[in-house]
Amino acid sequence: MKTPLFKAIKGVMQSAGQWLTETPERALDDAYDAALRIRAIENEHFNGQKIAPESASHSDSVQAYFQAELNKNLNQARLKLSEFKLTRSFVESAPGKTPKAILFDTPASPPDWRTPESKEKELLILEKLNFIDRVLSGYSPEKASSQPTAAPPPPTPSTSLVPYSPVPVEPTSKAAQNSAASARSSGASRVKTSDTISETSFLPRSILRTLDRLKRELDPKSEKEVVDNFRSSKTQTVVSLKFILLLILIPLLTHQISKNFIVGPIVDRVRDPHHAEIFINEEMEEEAFVELQHFEEKLKFKMLVGAIPHISPEEIEEKVREEAEEIAEKFRHESSSAIKNVFSDLLSLFAFGFVIANSQREITVLKSFMDNIVYGLSDSAKAFIIILFTDIFVGFHSPHGWEVILEGISRHLGLPENRSFIFLFIATFPVILDTVFKYWIFRYLNRISPSAVATYRNMNE
Repeated sequence: MKTPLFKAIKGVMQSAGQWLTETPERALDDAYDAALRIRAIENEHFNGQKIAPESASHSDSVQAYFQAELNKNLNQARLKLSEFKLTRSFVESAPGKTPKAILFDTPASPPDWRTPESKEKELLILEKLNFIDRVLSGYSPEKASSQPTAAPPPPTPSTSLVPYSPVPVEPTSKAAQNSAASARSSGASRVKTSDTISETSFLPRSILRTLDRLKRELDPKSEKEVVDNFRSSKTQTVVSLKFILLLILIPLLTHQISKNFIVGPIVDRVRDPHHAEIFINEEMEEEAFVELQHFEEKLKFKMLVGAIPHISPEEIEEKVREEAEEIAEKFRHESSSAIKNVFSDLLSLFAFGFVIANSQREITVLKSFMDNIVYGLSDSAKAFIIILFTDIFVGFHSPHGWEVILEGISRHLGLPENRSFIFLFIATFPVILDTVFKYWIFRYLNRISPSAVATYRNMNE
């Protein structure tokens, strides 16, 4: 018979598996949205050309804003594209997926085992990847010094900048694919025509760009776009901060409430506080003996130096007995508290997992919020944060911190402080963590923000 606890664990595992399976598609959609935002800025504010000062005559403040938007969306597109490649390879290799190779009687011409839905989904993924590559290729480092050229239009008709909510292309039929192709061709012809007109226009191109900029600034809708952008950013910040507080407060409140009102009474009923075993491990016993010996020596020392009047050995024995009872009561309470902490921590862990499993929307908003914060930092600030965290967790002085953390966890759970395990953990885990961190810098951060990596190396030297 399946207990409710087993069903809850199974539900959490299924939710986690579903979230992991959907990660490649979600990462590709995020990269595709970032590429669409870049293309929208190009078409609406730079006449379909590369986002650069020579492509349009904007003021310094406006150009700085567009450059910041470009950097943010480029970083997000590259990061999400890397996440798509990594997680897709992991998900495809997971058990239960469609095999990549099937044995047939005639290996030279195996049948196509894919369903029409899988074919359409594959076409959609390829179309998105091609569009992302076209957008990112215009801003690759080797093309930084090239002149801006006219870029093909986005596959969707929407070109609004802020707020922007692109609708993914879903070629569910041949007619839809043909209409999307016709839309792309018509959009390309419009861009080509506009470029031809601008090249053969009677007025200089800079004057036309200035007039276009004045027209946009005088447009009544521009104020609404700015207000909508501010409201969207404010909503994202509020949702992210509330979710972070929930992740902190819900496990803490679950621990305290369950320990005081659920687990505590049950443990006290099963384990008699006055007749239960005093020590649950040998280290508690040794600590109690040392404390009692210290009290007796302290009492004799005060009597010898005249701090207290001279007392008989019987009185000393009585005081030591009273102190032993107090120490026994203290360690009996610590033993009960450690047992309660074990079950309360398990309930807190289940509460944390429940919040994570039922907050997919908040997690997406939080990831976007953290991306905006990270991308908004300067290279020196990124390098400072990286050095700070690496020195704390994998630096020269980190073993002392890990030792304190492990000892605190052992005391919290009532486990014996195994020095061999602590030293083995300190000798292996920070090294593994440092290796993973260096691989992350080499594999991802070096691709997303090379300048931050260079600053980090200079500061670390």
